[in-house]
Amino acid sequence: MTSAVTTSEGEDFSTQIADSVESFLIAVRAIAAEGNPGSAVPLLLLEVSQVLFTGARLGAHQDFEPREEYQPDVGEEADVDELRIGLAKLLDSVDTYSFVFDPYEPEVVDSQISDDIASIVTDLEYGLRHHRRGDADEALWWWQFSYVSNWGNLAGAVLNALLTVVAHDRLDTEPFTGEDEDVAAANEMLEEDEVERR
Repeated sequence: MTSAVTTSEGEDFSTQIADSVESFLIAVRAIAAEGNPGSAVPLLLLEVSQVLFTGARLGAHQDFEPREEYQPDVGEEADVDELRIGLAKLLDSVDTYSFVFDPYEPEVVDSQISDDIASIVTDLEYGLRHHRRGDADEALWWWQFSYVSNWGNLAGAVLNALLTVVAHDRLDTEPFTGEDEDVAAANEMLEEDEVERR
């Protein structure tokens, strides 16, 4: 864990995290809105990888402490239904996957990538609203707490699922069954050419 930080350092760190969070939120909404199944999985893989690095920075840091005992009201949670539905349509048959939430108490959980990304977005956006109202301490506390308790684990599981889809796409090759037909067609063409020459 790092040593205690000054208010100025905390504000700088909060700004760095906020920039990364905002970039992630914009990107995943754009992916869902664009509706391109061919690019959705690799782009989501990239974005989730990047936000996990942000989470790792939070997880490696000392525990942040909010200034107030109770969280200030920053309004209702963001509406992520459109995002969730858009991603579910894009991911289609690869949306549902299984993962182990706690490897030390292994229990396989079925989930949807679209639901989990929507949950990650909700957690991150909530912290971003604290940051935008000028409360860096509360923003950092929430991002760190929610990373350890929820979105970090979900993002790791989603990353593994997305990587598995990419791996299957790149590595699974169907045996080439048309080779015999191609050879036969080529031989037939050669035979026809030979007959014409005679």
